[in-house]
Amino acid sequence: MSEEKSIFTRIIEGEIPCFKIFENEYVYSFLDINPACPGHVLVIPKEPASYLHELSPESSSELGKALPRICKSIIEITGASNYNIIQNNGSEAGQTVFHVHFHIIPKYPESTHSFTWKTVKLDKKAALELSQKISDNIE
Repeated sequence: MSEEKSIFTRIIEGEIPCFKIFENEYVYSFLDINPACPGHVLVIPKEPASYLHELSPESSSELGKALPRICKSIIEITGASNYNIIQNNGSEAGQTVFHVHFHIIPKYPESTHSFTWKTVKLDKKAALELSQKISDNIE
């Protein structure tokens, strides 16, 4: 992570105003100022990490606890029955703010946003080899 504070760190520290949704010792959540639709919320760790795999176990755990609670509230308040949770790591994956963040985006009947992709055929031999290598590498 660079020495310069991210916009999200500046929001957490109160330097930039936001429409706060949730806060605890590890997690901060607020409305996205450029939403895909009403109720689009960002959920971020207070720990300044660029990538999900760089987060501490404590921050990761607290994000995991907060996300379902915030999703439930968004659904109950907005009336949306579906939602997407998006989390990008790296510019090629679409990340524009290099501070871990999750987008919770309600999906309404009239919503136009979509997160689908073209699928490819799975090569079973290559998949077996790849899955074993990834599994063996997990600490």
